[in-house]
Amino acid sequence: MRKTLIAFILTTPFILFGQTYDDYIGAGHSEGITVTSSSNFQAARAENTLNGSGMDVPLFKTSRFLAQATLGADIELIEQVHEMGIEPWLEEQFTLQPTYLTPTMKSIWDERLQMRIDAGENPDEVFGPWALDFNYSWWQVNMTAQDLLRQRVAFALSEILVVSINSDLRDRAASLTDYYDLFLEHAFGNYRDLLYDVTLHPSMGYYLSHLNNPRANEELNQRPDENYAREIMQLFSIGLYELNNDGTRKLNGGKPIPTYDNDDIKEFAKVFTGLGPGGINMYVDWTDEPYFGLGFWGLDPEVPMKMYEEFHESGSKELLNGYTIPDGQTGMQDIEDAVDHLFNHPNVGPFVAIRLIQRLVKSNPSPAYVNRVANAFNGNGGSSRGNMENVIRAILMDPEARDDEFVRFEESAMLREPMVRYINFARAIPKDVPLGRYWHNGYDMANDLKQHTLASPTVFNFFTPDYQPVGEIAAAGQVAPEFKLHNTSTSINYLNKVLSWTQWWALMYSWEGDYGDLPIFIDVSSLSDMADDPDVLTNYLDIIFTHGQMTDELRDNMRTTLTEIQWGDDPMGDRVKMALYLMLISPDFNLIK
Repeated sequence: MRKTLIAFILTTPFILFGQTYDDYIGAGHSEGITVTSSSNFQAARAENTLNGSGMDVPLFKTSRFLAQATLGADIELIEQVHEMGIEPWLEEQFTLQPTYLTPTMKSIWDERLQMRIDAGENPDEVFGPWALDFNYSWWQVNMTAQDLLRQRVAFALSEILVVSINSDLRDRAASLTDYYDLFLEHAFGNYRDLLYDVTLHPSMGYYLSHLNNPRANEELNQRPDENYAREIMQLFSIGLYELNNDGTRKLNGGKPIPTYDNDDIKEFAKVFTGLGPGGINMYVDWTDEPYFGLGFWGLDPEVPMKMYEEFHESGSKELLNGYTIPDGQTGMQDIEDAVDHLFNHPNVGPFVAIRLIQRLVKSNPSPAYVNRVANAFNGNGGSSRGNMENVIRAILMDPEARDDEFVRFEESAMLREPMVRYINFARAIPKDVPLGRYWHNGYDMANDLKQHTLASPTVFNFFTPDYQPVGEIAAAGQVAPEFKLHNTSTSINYLNKVLSWTQWWALMYSWEGDYGDLPIFIDVSSLSDMADDPDVLTNYLDIIFTHGQMTDELRDNMRTTLTEIQWGDDPMGDRVKMALYLMLISPDFNLIK
């Protein structure tokens, strides 16, 4: 009956008050038509359903785009970008200057120190700034900055070129913020420049042990450290196996072809010798100049490492595919050559494409998708190789990211990682922020959900790109990296965290409560009017969190559950909190297509 009626409407001419429609009515063909309904909530007038202005589909599309291009969007941003258009918004974002973490961290540390001084503590006995100050600055910037796309890409890059607080980096906030600022600086720059600056950053030098890495000494049976030499290839540039431009592996006799072997690692290790501190920190009082061998605690983490030629392995180096770094160069020339050599390897385009698509859009991009993004990396169309702006544009505007038809396919999905779930909620929901501070300590995330920025357990990140959970996903030959963090412990912890965020206690809190800092709570008052009609509230949350993909099962469950909440001091507020809880724990939100 319903299909027959629709067909009748779409094929029958309509004459209404002198206006003829030969194709359809509604969405622009509505002159002279009066519509009534049982509910007219705020601007959701009944006639808007027929004239097209009440259609949510454009907002769904915009919301889905922003879920890929940002770390979370509220209704104001969704409506703003909808009016502006996603492509103009994208181009505007490329022009915004970075909001760096280090200045924010230093300002926060000054405030924290003053709090303790005001409380009567001796400033000389206050430890810091440390990883806590990195966490505070990361949340402050990511909850307030306008360069939303840059911040999103930086977060993705931080999970590819990894350092972690699970080392002595934990005790020096500047070593973390200054390193993270590299991703903000180069998010739309060139991948070659990012790879080079990462190589010289003292935090990476310390984390992967090429800081104060000396040349070989036969008498002492000393060889150059191979750690960074291995990881710059395996994790940062070319991967383990030779790739076609579409990301599939090249085969020889049916077997994948390794990109390098142990001899190659040894040759690259020679390159990364002689790098030592580029500056000293304010607490060093025994020397006016940095020197090779000065430990991590004595150096300035905001100054790149420099070359100490006497400790650099001289001579030629035999790198990949017959390429030779010639004898007689300076140490920095050797490093420049090695970075250029890796950057120009044909694997880098598909390598970077796969990892960034997985972080921004989907876990299982098709070879065609990878090929298109790799072509953008390779400079096809006349741009420079490694241009990250072109890469990001290609990822976000690709048909597999934008076209609705791909939403139908299971392989278009990915599990939101815990940090992304949380900050998506934190940015979207109205909040009470009494001091304007988003000083979230983050340690509950790291402890309970096993994830917080720059807190991965190893250089391999929180999960590997090819992780396959046992079961249907692996049987289908697909990958699902984020499921590495989804287990019996973290899944239960997540349910409890959502309950805490929405109903029990605070959304965010610092460790400065004893010094006057206040936690941040969600504010449901602006949403309570919607809760009188559960369908209105559910539709609103569908726009914000599930991008028009809410299932009938969740919709029916929310309608039934919310209708039963009728009593108490604030039943409409309680309905909103329950709706948020049900939304955040649902597969509809946790899986994004």
